[in-house]
Amino acid sequence: MIKEASAMKVRQNFGELINEVQLRHDSVVVTRSGKPVAAIVDIDLFNKIRLFEDEFENAVADLQAAFKGESVEAVDGLLKQAKRAARKHHKK
Repeated sequence: MIKEASAMKVRQNFGELINEVQLRHDSVVVTRSGKPVAAIVDIDLFNKIRLFEDEFENAVADLQAAFKGESVEAVDGLLKQAKRAARKHHKK
């Protein structure tokens, strides 16, 4: 379950919130002046997020290496071709 708590409430009830996150796998969105500023999540979710970030960064690096030296226009053209091909394939 995802809960929302003000930064003040988090400070006042940190131990209780940590227990909820750890034992019930809840997440807490921390707000300040009604705006989300942080989140408290269990370590398993945090590790998954870090893994996804690493995989994304690797994918970006691979794409940058694959298209190194290509103009923006050339890459844009290839992306448009790929999009058209995917749409044709999806319609079948």
